[in-house]
Amino acid sequence: MPHKAGFVNIIGYPNVGKSTLMNALVGERLSIITSKAQTTRHRIMGIVNGEDYQIIFSDTPGIVRDPAYKMHELMNKYIDSALQDADIFLLMTEPGLDFSEDTVVDKIVKSRVPVLVLINKIDLSTQESVQEQMKQWQEKLPVAEVIPVSAQNEFNIEAVMNRILALLPESPAYFEKDELTNRTERFFVSEIIREKILLNYKKEIPYAVEVIIDSFKEEENIINIQSTIYVERDTQKGIVLGHQGKAIKKTGTMARLDMETFFGKKIFLQMTVKVKKDWRNNETTLNRFGYDH
Repeated sequence: MPHKAGFVNIIGYPNVGKSTLMNALVGERLSIITSKAQTTRHRIMGIVNGEDYQIIFSDTPGIVRDPAYKMHELMNKYIDSALQDADIFLLMTEPGLDFSEDTVVDKIVKSRVPVLVLINKIDLSTQESVQEQMKQWQEKLPVAEVIPVSAQNEFNIEAVMNRILALLPESPAYFEKDELTNRTERFFVSEIIREKILLNYKKEIPYAVEVIIDSFKEEENIINIQSTIYVERDTQKGIVLGHQGKAIKKTGTMARLDMETFFGKKIFLQMTVKVKKDWRNNETTLNRFGYDH
C-alpha cells in the first residue's frame, strides 16, 4: 500500500474553535484554548502518524480583517504561508458566521486544493440553522465538502479524519515518525503561561502580554524554568502582579500544574514582569519574540 503524507491547514476567523479542533484531531493538547478571541498567535503544527500515512495539521492564527498592530499583520502572514503549502484545507466556520466573500476564501478556492468546510459548534445551534448553513456553503463553494462538527464534543471528528485520509496525496513522510510537533518545549511552556493569563485577566491585559522563556533546564526529576512576561505599560505590570503579588502567584501556580502534567515532571517556575513599550508595533521586538516567519 503506498504511503500518504500531506499538510492539512486549518483556516478561519478568531473564536470559531480552530484550536479545539486541532487538539481533537492530533489527540494532544498543542494549541491553547480559551473563550477569548485571537488566542493563537503563531502557526503550530501537530503531526499524526499511521503505518502508511503522516498528517501534518497546522493551526493558524484567526484571520484579522482590520489589523490594529504590526503583530496582527505578521499573524496574517502565517495564514499566507499556510495557503501556500496546503494539501488539504479545513475551512472552519460556525452557524451565523459568513466569510465566504473574504479574500482568504477566494485564495483557497483558486488554489484548487481540496477543501473541507467544517461548521463547528453545531451543539449550540438548531438543526434547521445548521442545515441552512450547510446548504449556503455548498452553493457558495460547490467544490468543497461541508461537514457539521462539534470539536468540543468530538462529534464527527472521525468522519473528518476519514475524509482527510482519503484526500491525502501519496508522499513519503516529511517528519520523523516519532515527532509530534514542529514547536519546541520552550514554546509550549510560554503558551501554557499565556493561556493562564488569558484565563485570569480581563480586557486589554491578555492581548498586551507576551511570554518569553529565558531559561529551560531539565534535570532527572525536575525542570527549572525562568520566564519573563512583557507588557506595554507600567499600569499593566501592576495589574499582572496584583495586590501583594497575588495575581501573578495564582497564574504561576495554574501554569506550573499544567506543565507538570504536560512534562510528567516537577516544575520550578520563576516569572518576572517587565515593560516593553508598544512592543506589538515594534518589528525588531516582534522578531525577537518569534514573529519572524
